[in-house]
Amino acid sequence: MGEETTSLGSINISPGAVATIAYHATLESYGVVGLAPRNFAEGLAATITREPTRGVSVEYDGENIDIAINIIVEYGTRITSVASSVVRFHVEKALGLRVNTINVHVAGLRVSNTD
Repeated sequence: MGEETTSLGSINISPGAVATIAYHATLESYGVVGLAPRNFAEGLAATITREPTRGVSVEYDGENIDIAINIIVEYGTRITSVASSVVRFHVEKALGLRVNTINVHVAGLRVSNTD
């Protein structure tokens, strides 16, 4: 993915590493209850293992990083703040690479009892 060559060697960043950073940044976001599996097969695999990238997919085409996140949110949360301010900031800060797009898919909604 992101490859940098120095006099001491090269640095390669895998899409899994980017997905892990995005996963933790998403969980720290206000209003995000959790991440949802992308499909049934991923949901089934998540019951067996604790995959740190569950609900996050990363695509890299050589220049652009595209991130897709499946989340469960609290009612009233601004979805754009999750994508633009929190996840983009953490990934770009950690990697020094620019994120092209972040697609947030709301897979579920939690309504808390306010009584």
